[in-house]
Amino acid sequence: MTTLLLVLLFRILTATQFALLVSSSAVDVTTCRSYCGNITVDYPFALRPGCGHPGFRDILFCMNDVLMFHITSGSYRVLDIDYAYQALTLDDPHMSNCDAIVLGGRGNGFEIEHWRAPYLNPAADNVFMLLGCSAESPLFQGFPNKHLPCRNVSGMGCEDYYGCSAWGVFGPKKLGAGAGPPECCAVAFEAIKAINLTKLECEGYSSAYSLAPLREEGPGGWSYGIRVRYSVQGSDFCRACQATGGACGYGTDGVRELCLCRNSNSTSNCDSGELIIKQIGAVLRQHFSRNFGLYDNDNMEDTAPNLREWRLKIRSC
Repeated sequence: MTTLLLVLLFRILTATQFALLVSSSAVDVTTCRSYCGNITVDYPFALRPGCGHPGFRDILFCMNDVLMFHITSGSYRVLDIDYAYQALTLDDPHMSNCDAIVLGGRGNGFEIEHWRAPYLNPAADNVFMLLGCSAESPLFQGFPNKHLPCRNVSGMGCEDYYGCSAWGVFGPKKLGAGAGPPECCAVAFEAIKAINLTKLECEGYSSAYSLAPLREEGPGGWSYGIRVRYSVQGSDFCRACQATGGACGYGTDGVRELCLCRNSNSTSNCDSGELIIKQIGAVLRQHFSRNFGLYDNDNMEDTAPNLREWRLKIRSC
């Protein structure tokens, strides 16, 4: 009876160890890379929970073959993901361009969660042009009229933007033309950290980016949209994981990085996971060989006959 209790206890402990160390992956490693329309979604992004880098979790969604990017300020259509230059190009349908001025505070602007800031930010050559901001806007507080924080970014700014045909309806009030703020104020994202139209008391915005060295003359040739740069900290982990046939993902806590392997998850790479399994197997074989005569020491791989013999021993206890 004592032998039976020891065997049952060992089986419980062994099952627990395997559940913790060799738990089956909740994600099929072959499906972490996916597509939405004609856009490839790959590390650090993903559409399936558990895939990709935890800093980019729950940020991309595929709706009717349209890839959407969602953050605290709203949802944007993804026009392109440039993996070579680590950048996304986003479109806000309520953003002004050279053909249409959209007011009424309907635009998303751009504001990201604080915990995502180390991973995502608009590119340094992306200009935000804030439209119809009130004189009480935080944008203008503490600045004399002739020293507003409005400036060109990568050669793009309001003075050129006023040349767009869409302004023919509004007749813009330029910087220094009478009392009050101008109808347009161009800023870099880094200068104010968030484009929140409500907090800035602005009616609308436009955004354009530069793809240097190809630079179009005039606002009619600018690239309108939001160019967002992304970065991955500790990317060596993923390279090591992929080199051993795994897919990069994260745990259920949404923080811990995991290497998703064919039969298990690993906190390093797939080779280390297989090594742990083999080491555990060796320890188990030694234990049963010494205590129950389950394995033949001269042939440790010949397990099937000995397993049947071990089951008979348990039944006879």
